[in-house]
Amino acid sequence: MKGTITTTDTPVDPEIQPVDALHTLSVMVNNEPGVLARIAQTFARRGYNIESLVVSPAMDGRFSRMTIGARGNPDGLDQIIKQVKKLIDVLHCFDHTFDNAVVKELALIKISCTADNRGEALQIAEHFTCKTVDMSPDSLVFMATGDSDKLNAMLGMIEKFGIIELVRTGKVVMVRGSQET
Repeated sequence: MKGTITTTDTPVDPEIQPVDALHTLSVMVNNEPGVLARIAQTFARRGYNIESLVVSPAMDGRFSRMTIGARGNPDGLDQIIKQVKKLIDVLHCFDHTFDNAVVKELALIKISCTADNRGEALQIAEHFTCKTVDMSPDSLVFMATGDSDKLNAMLGMIEKFGIIELVRTGKVVMVRGSQET
């Protein structure tokens, strides 16, 4: 009996797009003041909220790569991409939502814990391949990396300890193979 196994790395058929899918865009821009504001304004004019945003310098410091997570109607997003591509400081803009790509996120999670329940918290962190980056008598800080589903599952497991603080980077993306991100 043959079946299809779908994993988080399995590309989704772009013809079957859920209306509320979180789209992951990669935008290469000139590293200049005001570029981020102009791109954000393009989303705002169309009524899209940017759910996650990661900006970092590219290998050549004259440019920056923006990874934007936005949810909404795919047709409206196509219009946003076309408008963003027309901006002077934008080199390219791609929607990688349905591409075969590596998509990861990083989270720092500070939880309450005592000597009595520290072992259980550390076991959960080990299961999710987290790194313990700080430890005090009444708290732990974990660094977790992975896809959003993995981080959400980890958060669900450790919320019983009491999450004091949570910082998430948002998604970063790189297309597999020789295709440009």
